Amino acid sequence: MIVLNLKTYDKTLEKAAYLCEVASSVVEETGVRIIVCPPSPFLRECVDKFSDVFAQHTDAEAPGAHTGTVPAEALKHIHVKGSLVNHSEHKIRPIEKVKTIVDRLHQNALESIVCAENEDEAGKIAHYSPTFIAVEPPELIGSGISVSNAKPEVVTNTIAAVKKVNENVSVLCGAGVSNAIDTKNALKLGTDGVLLASAFVKSTDPKKFLQDLAAVF
Repeated sequence: MIVLNLKTYDKTLEKAAYLCEVASSVVEETGVRIIVCPPSPFLRECVDKFSDVFAQHTDAEAPGAHTGTVPAEALKHIHVKGSLVNHSEHKIRPIEKVKTIVDRLHQNALESIVCAENEDEAGKIAHYSPTFIAVEPPELIGSGISVSNAKPEVVTNTIAAVKKVNENVSVLCGAGVSNAIDTKNALKLGTDGVLLASAFVKSTDPKKFLQDLAAVF
């Protein structure tokens, strides 16, 4: 599985829908599951272009008098399939609040990808039974240096910590994933896929880039 976090890069704001169309095309060609996480203002437009759209963040609050929040019910209403949670650029504190968000997502038949900085945080999050846990050491995010290459022990230790708590939680590798080699290494370490951002969004040929990643699976 490939998860594409589009963040809010200038290129994302210019062509979020196009990037979703690229993902849709590669899924049709390869059968590999690809999830795209566009910024909130583009979610509805992207859902019309692609079937596997996730939000970049969801709040714990239920629908009601909560200005500026993103409840799980709002995502369900526009046919979003799930959400990233606890990314290092949008941390949830206290960490126990992640459970409330995951529960609300699952109660609305939505999937959850919860990010963890290290094996200790991943082990705690595994108790909340998210759909996926993505390990992303924050110092490697956007660095072009993949954790699967620079710190493979972080990946293997995270998998062990998660599976010790909950065998049903899938583990993804994030932070610095930049190419097919990084992806292949992540899979060899035992992950179920990768989470990446800038390497895809800033690619001069995003379709070719994504085809190369999908070919690894």
